[in-house]
Amino acid sequence: MKLYYAPGACSLASRISLHEAEVPVEFERVDLKSKVTEFGEEYSQLNPKGYVPMLVLEDGKAITENIAILLLIADRQPPFEPGNPLGRIRLVEMLSYLATELHPAFKPLWHGAHDIEKAAAREAVTSRLELVAEQIRELYLFGPRFTVADAYLFVMLRWAKAFGAWMPVELLAYFERVAERPAVRQSLAEEGLRGDLHSPFFGSHTSAQETAM
Repeated sequence: MKLYYAPGACSLASRISLHEAEVPVEFERVDLKSKVTEFGEEYSQLNPKGYVPMLVLEDGKAITENIAILLLIADRQPPFEPGNPLGRIRLVEMLSYLATELHPAFKPLWHGAHDIEKAAAREAVTSRLELVAEQIRELYLFGPRFTVADAYLFVMLRWAKAFGAWMPVELLAYFERVAERPAVRQSLAEEGLRGDLHSPFFGSHTSAQETAM
């Protein structure tokens, strides 16, 4: 397998999840401004959508969209919430909320909006995070088991902290717990992101930061 990624972007959730699932995988960085990979490939020819992540499977077939990739990884792990017929549906429900409500709320913060728009975006992020905080059960979103949804949420909590969006105390403690997981620490190190988890900016790959949304 190969994951095409940009440092600090939402593709970080896929990297974390692949490591958590112990799936052997290669990684290839994409410059989202030039649309060229670190090995000189034209990324738009590989993925006409032009953004990350993209996961290429062992047979050469490619999967795009974060939710699709995260669900594929989840399906390679033990069944989610055995005995609960709505277990996997709840996982899809949370991933959908993160992808369609929380993730897009950051857009003005990524793209140089006016201060008023940025303030409104921070408020929108906070209101969505408050709803997510209500879902925290025990250690993670679905109790004691870490899931692909936790990986995705962790990435957006990094964004929230970097952009100065307020978040509930429950999510601050949650962020610290997730950050200590070996797969998370490994993933951050591999992408060259800062190790200071109390100030989790995106590292030195500015081109990826500016165009990750």
